[in-house]
Amino acid sequence: MEINVFKFCSGLRVLGHVMILLVAAIVGVSYYAVVFLTYGPQLLRGGFDSFLSFTIVIIFHVLLVLLLWSYIRVVLKDPGSVPENWRAVSGEESLEVGTSLAAAEDGFERRSRGGGYCIHCQNGKPPRCHHCQRCVLKMDHHCVWVVNCVGACNYKFFLLFLILYLDAVLNFAFALSLLCFVVMHASLLSSNTTSVEVHEKKGVIRWKYDLGRKKNFEQVFGTKKSLWLFPLFSEDDLEKIPALHGLEFPTRSDVDA
Repeated sequence: MEINVFKFCSGLRVLGHVMILLVAAIVGVSYYAVVFLTYGPQLLRGGFDSFLSFTIVIIFHVLLVLLLWSYIRVVLKDPGSVPENWRAVSGEESLEVGTSLAAAEDGFERRSRGGGYCIHCQNGKPPRCHHCQRCVLKMDHHCVWVVNCVGACNYKFFLLFLILYLDAVLNFAFALSLLCFVVMHASLLSSNTTSVEVHEKKGVIRWKYDLGRKKNFEQVFGTKKSLWLFPLFSEDDLEKIPALHGLEFPTRSDVDA
């Protein structure tokens, strides 16, 4: 009997905003340890240690601001909702010959030509969209740490949060497990795949949304390098990269054409 891990994870919603308080507590403890216990006293002593401590404290605060900014964005940002009465306009998302996407029984219906239909939402279902109480565009997973689904519109913010959170974690075991999670998502990012699609695309010779590492990265972070470390997108990227909105995704055939 196959176990649906995503259905189990969605049950963790009951933790709700307790997880937000836990995240805040971890950051608070780290802040106290770094600023007040370690580098604050050195800063007051003067000398070279004082200069070094000042530099570390400044860098720590910059990273902390980016961390909190990214976290607030991923918590509050809609991961991507399907417009009411959405219908596919073409059949360009039909499955390639030789591919096999397994559909789970609870809402992961097998895609038809040009997308599909969600029996729960009674609405059209764009490619790479999955149901989690509601349909989420390019859904990766429901994250209890951010009390939100992670999808097309907030995936970048989630990745930034993961990376920056490593800076705030002092417990080695927890940091190691978080690092493994970061490495996993780096692998998914490099192949333009989500956590859900990893379980779906068994038997696929080559993922049709894999555009190459550079373009895969730009599909999530945008092309403007100066904004890669910030939970923001340029207006130009939002206009030219449809994947950031979660309704359309270029395939290898589009890029090679």
